[in-house]
Amino acid sequence: MGSRRQARIVAFQALFSHEMNPRPRSEVVSLDWMDQSEREQLTPDVEFFARNIINGTLEHLPEVDKSIKDHLKNWDFDRIGRVDLAILRISTFGLLFLSDVPPKVTIDEAIDIAKKFGSTESYRFINGVLDGINKETRI
Repeated sequence: MGSRRQARIVAFQALFSHEMNPRPRSEVVSLDWMDQSEREQLTPDVEFFARNIINGTLEHLPEVDKSIKDHLKNWDFDRIGRVDLAILRISTFGLLFLSDVPPKVTIDEAIDIAKKFGSTESYRFINGVLDGINKETRI
């Protein structure tokens, strides 16, 4: 697994954990919620990229959530499963604010994470929402 994929998974886990058990942003970003042995296995690159995604997503959460809401088709934001929401949030942040990462990479990574952690339909739903966000932001 590549270091950026690993970082995205850590960021996804952080957002999911924060959604289930809210805590101060500084604690989420510092990765204090992780088991010490898990944290020690992270390379500096993985930890750095994961923290950037976590901090950026939480810092821009109102814009991220608005973008997600604007691209839901026949779906209510409050009905999105927690796993799917965490994936959508980190990926939407990536599409909106990480210009050095190609949108196709962000979307493909989100789909792969959804296939691993989400329900059987998660990846289709996430792909649809992110594709809409990407099309709008690239105009």
